[in-house]
Amino acid sequence: MRIIIVGAGIVGLSVAYEALRNGASVTIVDRDPDGDKASYGNAGGIAVTEVIPASIPGLWKKVPLWMLDPLGPLALRTAHIPRLLPWLLNFATVNSASEVRRISNALAAINGRVYDDLVPLFTQVGLAGDLFRKGALTVYESEKGLGNDRREWDAKRALGVEVQELTAAQIRDMEPALSPVVKNGVFTPQWSHIGDPKKVVDVLRGWLFANGAEIVRGQVDRLVPISDGAKVVLNGGSEVTGQKVVVAAGAWSGRIASQLGDRVLLESERGYNTTIAAPGVALEREVIFADRKFVATPLSIGLRIGGGAEFGGLEAAPNYARAKALVKLAKYYFPEMREEGGVEWSGHRPATPDSLPVIGRSGPSSNIIYAFGHGHLGLTQGPTTGKIVGDLLFGRKPPIDLAPFSVARFSSKIAIFYDSLSTEARNRPPRGMGTAFGE
Repeated sequence: MRIIIVGAGIVGLSVAYEALRNGASVTIVDRDPDGDKASYGNAGGIAVTEVIPASIPGLWKKVPLWMLDPLGPLALRTAHIPRLLPWLLNFATVNSASEVRRISNALAAINGRVYDDLVPLFTQVGLAGDLFRKGALTVYESEKGLGNDRREWDAKRALGVEVQELTAAQIRDMEPALSPVVKNGVFTPQWSHIGDPKKVVDVLRGWLFANGAEIVRGQVDRLVPISDGAKVVLNGGSEVTGQKVVVAAGAWSGRIASQLGDRVLLESERGYNTTIAAPGVALEREVIFADRKFVATPLSIGLRIGGGAEFGGLEAAPNYARAKALVKLAKYYFPEMREEGGVEWSGHRPATPDSLPVIGRSGPSSNIIYAFGHGHLGLTQGPTTGKIVGDLLFGRKPPIDLAPFSVARFSSKIAIFYDSLSTEARNRPPRGMGTAFGE
């Protein structure tokens, strides 16, 4: 069987790994196979404990405060708001208690398999020494901060997440570099981190190439179902045909799915980070700053400080002032940290409104399989997604229920209503949503 995989990020490479192991002929298509993408610039966390969706009851109370800060954790670019409305409407409808439970159960199901799939892959390709299972610390500046999140921590406990509340002294015993501003926190021992996200995808891609995968550099213009498979049409007119095609192109996947006729609510949630090679402070594990919504991870290439959620589409230029703001925040928590020599990065996370990836067959063709929309959890869920897609490719029953991850879930009344609006209305910024929504 010839399998074509559109996308050379961690998810696409994980699918290719599973396909090769099952004896398929594999072709990976990407406009820049070894280039900079979210799989390189992520914070390096294996975040198996992240089983609660972004849209939760009460979130609306926090959003206005975030939006008032031009360099805060959330920004919506004004020009993109009309196109973002369907996504926002769906985001608002999935924050009921029943929906949060449904989504959390689905996230717990896929995250519960992560180490079963990731560890063998890392071992096979030579990355076993790059996984550090040291847990993560989530820290707070006040008792109130932890108290506000306690319901969420209790929900995680109910889903099998180990949660240990710590005092300020206990936290500084674990991470002495943290300043006294930290008053309490939570330790999640099931979390882990890797040494360098770029090394992971470079090594995995090299292993795939050495074991027979073909890598084609090209921009995908169209994906066309045919009687015995599907045809990938590249910019310039060349074509690649296979019995099966997997769409794993991250934030760009929605465009391909829409061309096929599948309605998809997928947005670029741009993230920022700075990696400081010689920060002058040492960490043992990833630290998550709950009050300020950013993280710091000790990578083999330096201390990576990242975060932010910016919705502005795929074409908007990055605003690196956000990366600089994160470094200033980190200095508040790490007084001895040196800022010099930081390398800034920005990339597009593929975000769905319900925080669930899209994994499953395309509506128009059973020979086309989707594997995208993992948001902040691409690195975490990549190998497991590869395993699940492998089951679909080779006629096996997947280990989890895929109904919550189906692309069909976006065929909602809200999306249909929005599609019925005129083009003129769709492109007109809503009243009262001007500069208050960011740049």
